Amino acid sequence: MKTSSSKTSVSRKSAGAKTAKAPVRKAAAVAKAEPMIKVRRSKIHGRGVYATRTIRKGSRIVEYIGERISHEVADARYELKADDDGHTFLFIVNDDICIDAGVGGNAARYINHKCDANCETSIIDDRVYIEAIRTIRPGEELGYDYQLTWVSTDDPEELALYDCRCGSPNCRGTMLDISPTDLKKKRKKAKKDAKSGGKARGRK
Repeated sequence: MKTSSSKTSVSRKSAGAKTAKAPVRKAAAVAKAEPMIKVRRSKIHGRGVYATRTIRKGSRIVEYIGERISHEVADARYELKADDDGHTFLFIVNDDICIDAGVGGNAARYINHKCDANCETSIIDDRVYIEAIRTIRPGEELGYDYQLTWVSTDDPEELALYDCRCGSPNCRGTMLDISPTDLKKKRKKAKKDAKSGGKARGRK
């Protein structure tokens, strides 16, 4: 996404999030007595989040929480971040709000990227939830596809910081979204223009 700093714009999670109007099936009440997840060292990167018991497909696992800030505040806050540090806990909620889980965040901030994801993010009423997209077994690390946003003018050396090491047979080698956002916008505009042009010709 666009940032006002000179830093690369890929350090925020969002593209993989779906927007839902109704909540999915919630986890069993036993979760209150026995937490579903635990944070510990990860083979993928740093710390990760692991299932402590079976998590059924469709379960809402945890909410991604933290300080809710504007994009402008997020840009200013991380402007001085080291050039070789591609790690932040920012999650884009919408065009106005980011969640910075580095401030007041919970275990959700440690869920690593996985190309072969077992979770996905869902935005409901401007709140972000992590939900299981298949049954997750005890001891299995949780992961969702970050699909980090970037633009074609970002520095290739900085983009290289987002290499993926999830180890999946289908790993695409990066946590970045497949296409840069500026190219997506151009394609969307071209498609819209082509559609409008076709309708105009059809009226003649």
